[in-house]
Formats: sequence, structure tokens, C-alpha cells
Amino acid sequence: MQELGIGEVVRRSGVPASTLRYYEERGLIGAVGRRGLTRVFDQAVFERLTLISVGRAAGFTLDEIALMFASDGRPQLDRAMLTGKADELDATIRRLTVMRDGLRHAASCSAPSHMECPKFRRLLERLTKS
Repeated sequence: MQELGIGEVVRRSGVPASTLRYYEERGLIGAVGRRGLTRVFDQAVFERLTLISVGRAAGFTLDEIALMFASDGRPQLDRAMLTGKADELDATIRRLTVMRDGLRHAASCSAPSHMECPKFRRLLERLTKS
């Protein structure tokens, strides 16, 4: 097993050392030991960092991401939690689609004022209710 110093993990992953230390403190990753004062990691750290990155991009909190790992460090994904997050993303996509379409309409609307445009006013009402 090849052990990698924290500098090598930073270089290969692009994740700052301060973030690696924070993730370690939170229990999301773990050093396999030390080489002098330097933390060392195994290759599995890259998979964990990728899963953390994907989780963050999907909108999971670090606490939620921590629940996605078994005590031995292997991924243990809760399907119900993934489905719930997918549902949240669907709602966000719908809301952003309405907003995008409204902005495109507002940009080309011929009404003297956007507040005089019935379609723009419906958009505002719809977004207010979201």
C-alpha cells in the first residue's frame, strides 16, 4: 500500500491542506499514520474526497455526508436519503426553469413596463409562492 503525504494528496486532489485537516477532524477522511509530523493517507482518500465533492455539489451537508460512510470507511449510501435529495433537486430545477423562462421573456417583452406584462406578473406570483 502506497502512503501519500498530505502535500501529495493536495497536489493530486486539488483540495487544500486546511480542508483535508478539517475533513479529518470531522471524521470524513482519516490519515493512516504519520511520517514525522506529516499526515499520510492511502489511495482510498481520493475516492472519499470524490464522494464528498459529489455530495457537496448535490447539496448534502457534511453531517449528511458523514452518514454515507460505514465505520470502516467504505461508502454506505442511504437510498431514501438519496431519493429525498433527488426530489429536492427536482423542485430546485423546476423553480430555476420558471425563473430562466421568465427572465428570457422579460428580456424580450414588448410591454412598456415589466410590471405591466401579465406573464411577468404571473412569474412573480409563482415565485412568491415557491
